[in-house]
Amino acid sequence: MRMKFAYAVTIAAAVAMATACGKKSENEPAAGASAVPEALASGAGSAAAAPASAASVAAASAPAPASNATVVKIGHVAPLSGPLAHLGQDNENGARLAIEEISAQGLTIDGHAIHLELDAQDDAADPKKGIAVAQQLVADHVVAVVGHLNSDVSIPASKIYSDANVAQISGATTSPAFTQQGYKTTFRVVPTDARQGPVLATYALKTLRAKKIVVVDDASLYGRGLANEFAKAVVAGGGRIAGHEVTSEKAKDFKAILNKIKRVQPDVVMFGGMDVTGGPFAKQAAALGLKAKILGGDGVCTADLATLAANAAPNVVCSELGVDASKLDKGGDFAQRYEARFHLPVQSYAPFTYDAVYVIVDAMKRANSIEAPKVLAAISSTDFNGLTGHIAFDDKGDLKGGGAITLIDFKDNKKNVIDVITP
Repeated sequence: MRMKFAYAVTIAAAVAMATACGKKSENEPAAGASAVPEALASGAGSAAAAPASAASVAAASAPAPASNATVVKIGHVAPLSGPLAHLGQDNENGARLAIEEISAQGLTIDGHAIHLELDAQDDAADPKKGIAVAQQLVADHVVAVVGHLNSDVSIPASKIYSDANVAQISGATTSPAFTQQGYKTTFRVVPTDARQGPVLATYALKTLRAKKIVVVDDASLYGRGLANEFAKAVVAGGGRIAGHEVTSEKAKDFKAILNKIKRVQPDVVMFGGMDVTGGPFAKQAAALGLKAKILGGDGVCTADLATLAANAAPNVVCSELGVDASKLDKGGDFAQRYEARFHLPVQSYAPFTYDAVYVIVDAMKRANSIEAPKVLAAISSTDFNGLTGHIAFDDKGDLKGGGAITLIDFKDNKKNVIDVITP
């Protein structure tokens, strides 16, 4: 029985519908030529392979689609405006690179030539806008969605996807609450804060031998959640939390909080938040003469942190989700392809959004369908060897096994791997 293409359109029809498409990124490529690993060109299978070496992938963009190809949209959402735009663009770039590679290789589902398009949307890290763009993606009949970045946005938007029976795979959302809502449509390809917090706590207690620890969070769902997971693990490990301060995710001046912390004279300060606040926090702490080591989670652990923290960057240790790209079997290869395509270094989450697209396409192949509900059903049984490691989901949509965490510090303004903690 042949599948239905209820929501797909041919290239010729798509021209007439151009105004109904999502936002076109400034990184949208011109027509060109590219190749992708042969392992990804095969049909449905129980386990798919990750992309091979850079030698098998040309630097140019995907070619123009054949005129008889069926357009299938994969949605992507992240903050492309505002202070987190550098991370949102990194997410989108990872997804776009995967789309281009797959399109260059050629994709056929149930005998139909498929042309993938990335329906890219900006949620500005705002929950209300996140809901609005989620509704837009559903209206655009995307086959699945990669996103969102922020827990505060992913969680309210997830109901929209659940109601529409459209899969949502996040490459950045770490709040445990994201997959605890009972929705069958929510998945993530990253570890949660329930794994990340204890890793940081263990480092503080056993490696740094901290006696007094202060926690600071930015009042966001992500920052507060990670800080609380860290604090719980510290107490469970026999440590002491000497104070817990709250700032804002938009704060720029931390002098009042830092003066309070300085009076406590902690050994470690854990900052729950993003790099745009964590970097200046570390910089201002050093300027006040605070000697405590600054710890942060994945939101802090970006390529931009070295610039944002300036001379204080060597005093920061942060946790990165999964295995750092430099330690992945094909991580250096991915970084080269990424930089050649976008003329930027990988910030943080691009390898995960890249893998999320491949997971969706793998599900399309196994379902032999481009219908969102059928693709959703196939995603739940994913068994995929991706760039970031083996991907399989538990009954909540989390990674089976919890995933690895990498501890990072900064040397010569670059990330340096301290340790990789596997499940």
